[in-house]
Amino acid sequence: MKNPLQISRQAFASAAQTGSALTIGNFDGVHLGHQQLLSHVVQTAASKALVPSVMTFVPHPREYFALREQRPELAPTRVSTLRDKVRALSCCGIRHIHIRRFDQAFAQQTPEQFIEDILVRQLAVKWLYVGEDFRFGSKRRGDIALLREAGARFGFEVETLRDVLDPNGIRYSSSELRHALAYADIERTGQFLGHPYQISGHVVHGRKLGRTIGFPTLNIRVMPRCALRSGIYVVRVEGLEAGPQAGIASLGVRPTVEEDGQVLLEVHILDKNVSAYGKLITISFLHAVRDEEKFPDLQTLTDAIRHDADVARNYFAVHGL
Repeated sequence: MKNPLQISRQAFASAAQTGSALTIGNFDGVHLGHQQLLSHVVQTAASKALVPSVMTFVPHPREYFALREQRPELAPTRVSTLRDKVRALSCCGIRHIHIRRFDQAFAQQTPEQFIEDILVRQLAVKWLYVGEDFRFGSKRRGDIALLREAGARFGFEVETLRDVLDPNGIRYSSSELRHALAYADIERTGQFLGHPYQISGHVVHGRKLGRTIGFPTLNIRVMPRCALRSGIYVVRVEGLEAGPQAGIASLGVRPTVEEDGQVLLEVHILDKNVSAYGKLITISFLHAVRDEEKFPDLQTLTDAIRHDADVARNYFAVHGL
């Protein structure tokens, strides 16, 4: 897949030439609520001959302010990598993904600068779709009334969106999605996303300890503050060969054998040896087995992994791949 920043630049010329139908948000996880509003953007863009577009941010604004104020505990955990976010947005039909770095300069923009410099001049917005409580610009002084006033002056429409509710009447939100991931509630997570939770990444070299105990693993670096609870999971792996592969995965800091505390995703492909270094793979999380544990010795760890692999085999025997 191309670099996400390249996608933003390549789509810019098209959006600027024909005008854009734009929505703005963090879109962490691109859950079913996001998918419904993105569908509305795509349909409206088609009816108005505009480019369906999204503006999103790196990092999350709440993360930026939390770290700036030296309050990292207030930073939200991350549901998806930028790569996975861009892929999900593209799959929803979004053609222009405008990625803004959220930094001090951006945070200090006045609402008027945001409208004129970004919405009008850079993105050629003709139709804007935002939440009823959308606020923007320095000190969050910009609001819907200001957008409508600017729209009348610069020639763009403003439509406000309402909450999208699940079948139980609960609002789809990234916060609820993070909550489900924090508790390793894989079933609830899938209900929010419309598909199993996924992480993609390139296979990197590790310590190769798994080979010595009979369980070689594919190692994937994960984003900081990953929302998914550390633990052992039954997974499906795509990107290695023509079809998906069955696996068992460990997400965590490997407390039995490591002391540096860096989070790593290790995936063991069941009953198969594969060569995968450098490949971009996608891991779908299907079932939570147990939390990460620190074992007293390597033999106890090996026995636990063997049991985890048997749990995964039983899962696939019942549910299929």
